[in-house]
Amino acid sequence: MMTTKAMENELLELERQYWMAMKDKDVEAALRLTDDPCIVAGAQGVGSIDRKAFMSMMNAATYTLDNFELNEDVKVRLLREDVAVLAYKVHEELTVDGKPVKLDASDTSTWVRRDGRWLCALHTEAIAGDPFGRDRGHAAAPRSRKRQRSS
Repeated sequence: MMTTKAMENELLELERQYWMAMKDKDVEAALRLTDDPCIVAGAQGVGSIDRKAFMSMMNAATYTLDNFELNEDVKVRLLREDVAVLAYKVHEELTVDGKPVKLDASDTSTWVRRDGRWLCALHTEAIAGDPFGRDRGHAAAPRSRKRQRSS
């Protein structure tokens, strides 16, 4: 039986492989690491993505992941022999709609072991910043509530 530390290292390596598959736009490698369906949550919302939708999403991406760096302070928790969660900070360098974008985020993944293979069943990403969103642009200014005077 594998030690807890060895299992943690294996899961961290799988997480890195997943990021590399995204960077390389290697749909097959990403699918080999993805549970069906996989739940994804982030700034765009929440979704349960099956294999077909995942392939379409990767093939139609309007961004390129140019580089990434996982922070060394990764938290791994084995919930059972076949379920584990990882949490970490990541720095991403992307090209979005032809323009360079750099961002820092906190990510989590839940991995499940099926038929001897670890698969990512859930991935979340929260862009780093003020927890109340005050560092992001403001929504359109509310309409004036002043009453117009009648003459």
